[in-house]
Amino acid sequence: MSGKFCETQVNDMIPRKILGVYGGMGPAASAEFLRLLAAMAPAKRDQEHPVVYVYSNAQTPDRTAAFFGRGESPAAALRQGLDTLCGWGADLLAVPCNTAHIFIDPFRAQLRSPLIHIVEATVADAIKAAPDGCWIIATGATMDSGIYEKEAARRGYRFFAPSEEVRELATQAIVRVKAGELKAGGAVMEEIAARLWAVRRAPIVTACTELPLAYDASSLPPEMGISSLRSLSRACLEALYAEE
Repeated sequence: MSGKFCETQVNDMIPRKILGVYGGMGPAASAEFLRLLAAMAPAKRDQEHPVVYVYSNAQTPDRTAAFFGRGESPAAALRQGLDTLCGWGADLLAVPCNTAHIFIDPFRAQLRSPLIHIVEATVADAIKAAPDGCWIIATGATMDSGIYEKEAARRGYRFFAPSEEVRELATQAIVRVKAGELKAGGAVMEEIAARLWAVRRAPIVTACTELPLAYDASSLPPEMGISSLRSLSRACLEALYAEE
C-alpha cells in the first residue's frame, strides 16, 4: 500500500485536532511513522499539516521481555507518557509500536483522549488488501498474545500463522533494524518471504513497526507487504482530517 492518504473524503480545512505520539519504540520506527504522516497527508503547504506532539521515550522497558516475564512492565511508562500527551492538549493518541498495545489495552478506556489503535487499523487494511487472508509476522510477544488474531476474529477475518523458523527470522529482522542494519534486515525479510510464499502466495502483514523498514530495504514487491506503520498513519490522518 503506497501513495497519498486518500481512502476517505476529507474537507479542505486545516486539521484542528492535535495528534499526540508516544514514540521511541524504536526510534527508527517512530521517525518513519512521522515521515509517513507528512508524506501521506493531503496537504500542499506547511499550514495544512496537522499539529503533532511527540513524546519519545526510548527508555521504555522492553515490551517483549516484559510479556515473557523477563523484565519490567512498560505499562506505567506508557500510561505516564500518554497522560502527558493528553495534558499537553493532544486530542488523539498514537503509539507506533504493536507490542506496546498489549500493555495499553487494559487502561485504554481510561485515557482522556481517544487512541488510534495500530492493530485495528492494520487489520482493516489487511481485509481490504487480501479478503481471503494474510500472513502475519511480529515480535514473539505480539504473536503469542493473540492481539491480532482476536481483532481479526471479531471482524470475521483470519491470518495465516508462520512457522517457528519464520518467527525466529522475524525476530532477527527486528534486531537488525533496531541496530541500524537495514540492509541486513532486508535480506532476512527476503528469506522470510521466500519461506512463506513457498507455502501460500499471500500478502505479509508486518506487525512490528521495525519490520516495515526491513521490508522497504528488501527487493520484495511493495504490493505484497502490509505495513502496520502505514496503516497507523492512514488511520490517524483519517481521524485528523475528518469533518467535524
